[in-house]
Amino acid sequence: MASSCGNSSGSDGGRSRGTYSPPNDGLMDEKKRKRMESNRESARRSRLRKQKHAMDLTAESNKIKNDNDQIRATINFTTQRFVEIEAENSVLRAQVSELSQRLESLNEILNSMKMNANCTTTQCMSGGTDGLFEFDLFENPWNMMGFNQQPIMASADNVFGY
Repeated sequence: MASSCGNSSGSDGGRSRGTYSPPNDGLMDEKKRKRMESNRESARRSRLRKQKHAMDLTAESNKIKNDNDQIRATINFTTQRFVEIEAENSVLRAQVSELSQRLESLNEILNSMKMNANCTTTQCMSGGTDGLFEFDLFENPWNMMGFNQQPIMASADNVFGY
């Protein structure tokens, strides 16, 4: 009457108390097989997702590298163009400075000429009583410089100065 499991026989039909005995080992093997197959399929899908994610990251990385290369090329072109324009600006600044100095000098000349003349257009005598002529400061500034405005007459007798 003693059993190794310590179970008593009774109305449970010979089943031991406290231990689980599956109702059907064939049904259990089928569930286990289906679960293993489901796990394999899930692992396969997971690997595919992981592989697709890795491919997507690689594609995105390549796109970013291409974008960076384009940006670097644009930066290099822009920098080169900036250097060229900066050089042109330096030349133009030097020209502006030179022209400003020349304009200032010309203005000083004009101001000194205006100070030496009573007006811009006048009648002046140039050494003789017959030497009246008109000069205009802006049309012919050489008139103010004291040059004789009389025509020079040459004669054949006095060509060689003998």
